[in-house]
Amino acid sequence: MIRPLLMCFVFCVVSGSSKPTKKDRVHHDEPLSPLEHNDQESFDFDHEAFLGHDEAGAFTELSPEESKRDSGESASRLARLGQQLDDPLPVRLWSELKAWIAHVQRKHIYDTVETHWKDFDKNGDGRVSWDEYRDFTYSHFLGTAEPHQLPCSEHITSCFISTSLPRDERRFKVADRNGDQLADKDELTAFLHPEEFGHMKDIVVQETIEDMDKNKDGFLSLDEYIGDVYSPELGEEEPEWVDQERSQFAEHRDQNKDGKLDQKEVLDWIFPDVDHVALEAQHLIHEADVDQDGKLTKEEILDSYSVFVGSQVTNFGEALRHDEF
Repeated sequence: MIRPLLMCFVFCVVSGSSKPTKKDRVHHDEPLSPLEHNDQESFDFDHEAFLGHDEAGAFTELSPEESKRDSGESASRLARLGQQLDDPLPVRLWSELKAWIAHVQRKHIYDTVETHWKDFDKNGDGRVSWDEYRDFTYSHFLGTAEPHQLPCSEHITSCFISTSLPRDERRFKVADRNGDQLADKDELTAFLHPEEFGHMKDIVVQETIEDMDKNKDGFLSLDEYIGDVYSPELGEEEPEWVDQERSQFAEHRDQNKDGKLDQKEVLDWIFPDVDHVALEAQHLIHEADVDQDGKLTKEEILDSYSVFVGSQVTNFGEALRHDEF
């Protein structure tokens, strides 16, 4: 999986058009669901946020009794949410719901790592060393050469490998939280998808600055910021959005108004402070709080199964109306 992606990247660098395109450095959270969030029509968005796409589809075939039954991972989770609330404790529920929704949204990432785990873990010891990852990902390009031996100026592929491989190794060490030089599945997932993990954000910021920082002073000037998204062609009229980006830099990105972006300012730029998981958890709690007293009881949670997981009773009419059968 990794090697074809690497080849695709190199091919695109070599053969891509010189026409400037607007890059987007901001790391956008994946939507909790591709569906429209419209509770007046259905709770389908909430079902996918709470269950994940695949299991949400399976739950639409269940009766109300089956939806509330303590069977299956997500049904068990709903039952356990109720069981934990011997007294109304919204703080505990809030934490549990956020953790669960975040787990569901990351599940496809973990599933991908699980699928390809054996490709990385060649000796089958349940851990992936840096050498194992490097050999699987880069051996086709490296051959017997060490990265520093690659003639960067002679071949763009070699140049890319000699740059990306040391950076990967540095990121691997950051993901290796216990410092044993071996990655378990959680650590490898953080290495491969650093934008999804809070403790990896600093290395993503560092990599972003390195990509854009042409004079290597550790900061991003306005010219470097604009140069990353726009390279004018001879005789071309500058697009309007370029001037808008200059305004964004001056008015929003450069918070201390010193004419450049430091690491904190780059962090705030590429990782917007919008917690979609927390917003969805808050929404689910509000919908399930039948008496709107700001608290949730065990009975309210289990009685609100249609908000969390749904059933054929709540969705069947909607499905017919949209000609899904």
